[in-house]
Amino acid sequence: MVPFDSKLSMVFQFFKTSFSKVKSALSHARSLFSSKLFTFFQGKIDERTLEQLEQLFYEADFGVKTSVELTAKVKELHQKNPKLKSEDYLNAIKSHLISLLEKYPANLANFPSDNMPLMLLIVGVNGNGKTTTVAKLSYLFKQNDKKILVAAADTFRAAAIDQLEMWANRLGVDIVKGSPKSDPAAVTFDAVKAAIARKTDAVIIDTAGRLHTKIPLMQELEKIKRSCLKASGHPPHETLLVLDATTGQNAIDQAKQFHKFTPLTGLILTKLDGTAKGGIVVAIQRELGLPIKFIGTGEGIDDLQPFDTETFVNNLFE
Repeated sequence: MVPFDSKLSMVFQFFKTSFSKVKSALSHARSLFSSKLFTFFQGKIDERTLEQLEQLFYEADFGVKTSVELTAKVKELHQKNPKLKSEDYLNAIKSHLISLLEKYPANLANFPSDNMPLMLLIVGVNGNGKTTTVAKLSYLFKQNDKKILVAAADTFRAAAIDQLEMWANRLGVDIVKGSPKSDPAAVTFDAVKAAIARKTDAVIIDTAGRLHTKIPLMQELEKIKRSCLKASGHPPHETLLVLDATTGQNAIDQAKQFHKFTPLTGLILTKLDGTAKGGIVVAIQRELGLPIKFIGTGEGIDDLQPFDTETFVNNLFE
C-alpha cells in the first residue's frame, strides 16, 4: 500500500461533489438561527439585547461557554466601534467559531505503509445510524479508489448482519460475518486477518449498539480492540463514535461514557439535516476535546461528508 494524506484525498472529493449537501443539510438550523441573528444586529445593542443574544446562542446549542464568549466578542466590537454593520459582527462570530473548531483536526489516520489495513472501529448506541454509516463510509472510501472490507461484528442483531451484507453486495465490497449471537471479537479477528490476506486498504468494523450506561457491553468493546491487536499487531487506528445530532446534550453524555471505557479518536455526527441545531457541533467538540471527522447530510449513500470547518461555519450563517 502507498501511504497518503487521508484528509487531502477525502476533502478533495468533498469539495468536488458535496459543498451543496452541507448547505442543504444545515438549512433548518440556518433558518432558525441565522435570520434571527442578522435581525438582531440591525437593532440597538445594549446590555439587555446582549443578554438576549447570549440566550439565542444557547438556544442554538452552542453551549454555555461558547455562548458567553461569542456575546463578549460582540460587546467588545460594539464598544470599539458602535457603527459596525451586521456583516461585521457575523464575520467576527464566524472567525471565532472557525478558530475554535480548527483546534481539533478532522483528518483520519493515514493508511499504513506496510501490509496492514487501516482499521476503523465504529461504535455507538442503537438508533444513531451506525450500520448505515459503515455503508456510507465504505462508499466514500470506494469513491477515493480504496479497497474495503466490512466486518459484521454486531452479532447481537441478525438484522444488522443482514443489513450490512445487503450494503456490501450493493457496493461491491468484501464482508466477513459470523452467525447471530457469535463472538463479535472473533468476527473482528477473522475480518482483520482476511483484510491483510486480501491486501485491503481499510477494514470497517460494525459493532453492536451499546447503551453507554451498560458497563459489561462497553467492556466488550475492549475485547474487540484486543482482537484487532492480536490479528495485526496494531490496535484500531480509529475508534469513531456515531452520534445523533438531534439529541443535543444527550449526545455529549453518550460520548463521555464511551470515551471513558474505550478511548475515542473522533466522532461521526449524523442527522444534521433533521431538527439538529448547528451549534451542537461546536459544543460537542469543545466539551469532549474530540474532532468531528464526518457529518451526515441526508439519507442517501453519498450523504456522509468529511467534516470541513470553514464549509460548516460558512453554511451555518449563509
